[in-house]
Amino acid sequence: MVKITFMGAGSTVFARNVLGDCMCTPSLRDAEIALYDIDAKRLEDSEIILKAINKNVNNSRAVIKTYLGVENRKEALRSANFVVNAIQVGFYDPCTIIDFEVPKKYGLRQTIADTLGIGGIMRGLRTIPVLEDFARDMEEVCPNALFLNYTNPMAILTGYMQRYTKIKTIGLCHSVQICSEHLLKDLGMEDKLEGRSELIAGINHMGWLLELKDKDGNDLYPEIKKRAAKKNASEKHKDMVRYEYIKHLGYYCTESSEHNAEYNPFFIKSNYPELIEKFNIPLDEYPRRCVKQIKGWEEEKSNILKDGMITHERSNEYASYIMEAVVTNTPIKIGGNVLNTGLIDNLPADACVEVPCMVDALGINPCHVGRLPVQLAAMNMTNVNAQLMTIEAARSRKRENIYQAAMLDPHTAAELSIDDIVKMCDELIEAHGEYMSMYN
Repeated sequence: MVKITFMGAGSTVFARNVLGDCMCTPSLRDAEIALYDIDAKRLEDSEIILKAINKNVNNSRAVIKTYLGVENRKEALRSANFVVNAIQVGFYDPCTIIDFEVPKKYGLRQTIADTLGIGGIMRGLRTIPVLEDFARDMEEVCPNALFLNYTNPMAILTGYMQRYTKIKTIGLCHSVQICSEHLLKDLGMEDKLEGRSELIAGINHMGWLLELKDKDGNDLYPEIKKRAAKKNASEKHKDMVRYEYIKHLGYYCTESSEHNAEYNPFFIKSNYPELIEKFNIPLDEYPRRCVKQIKGWEEEKSNILKDGMITHERSNEYASYIMEAVVTNTPIKIGGNVLNTGLIDNLPADACVEVPCMVDALGINPCHVGRLPVQLAAMNMTNVNAQLMTIEAARSRKRENIYQAAMLDPHTAAELSIDDIVKMCDELIEAHGEYMSMYN
């Protein structure tokens, strides 16, 4: 029997999508599913919803068990074939609030703060020690399991696991498989969806749509560039930052404009406040989403459950397809985050890169991409620098390395002096308390 362990199962909606997909997959329907979390109420919510899906969609074939708290973590992991990670260390309250409110005191504004920027750095630093504990347990009780990481900051966490643990790890994001579809639909080019071919490579949340061709092999970029420029010039919309990338860098990228607005020094600038309005940048977007989700969770849970009549259709999340490919030896291609073992020639070997990967019974087999266009590799490197320095800080536990990671972050460095960066980091570390107590 296949065993699937879900770490952070209190992320109910995401657990429903990934594990519901598994219940819709013939080779995974009889799996043992271990739900692990440290929040009893959210774990119970997920158990209720997943058992209803198992009954309604899967004829109760999966065996679902719950494991609450650190003391039960090792048993949740024991003999697992696949471990899905979706934890959020520190939750919205207090840690996400701290990640937004402290930088604001220094004039540093953010949109999402889960991948890069000072918020992404802090999230990475408080999450890596927990992943270290996961890895130690896995090395003991399920050393051959495949660790599917969905937690952000993706490149920092996945890169750490790949370089410093013995666990087989791949990072998975939602944005790769929907990138070109959303772009074509947004530009009124739906007729080009069927039979299209594409190549995406770079880093997580800044993977580049390097090629996009229609079913006849025609390059779609000339028309995309024309329509994107016209749309940005004529109307306000949610994707203005990425369309500006197309204009100045020549290519579209995988993750949303609200994310990418804070991955560079171009758009969120205190000396040019008009840019926020011009490019329709939603400052403090992630806290708003969190407040709305928390406030409406009971109603949302009721709507999801539908008095126990919940059903599920397999989504485009990669997790179940990867598990199926490994179990059945049926090859598939995905976009995954892996260590740069000569895959992108002009990014460093230590970087965690996002490239096409073939998956079969032998596991994850990344594909060589070659060189990125120089401007795209340069953009990636501004993010890779901060990612690698954050990993180094997590390894060394030294504050000076945390300061250096923040100094290398393009948005933070564009807005603050070195002295203010140091003061802000110290204040963030103190405010996070026990979550950052290991850094001295």
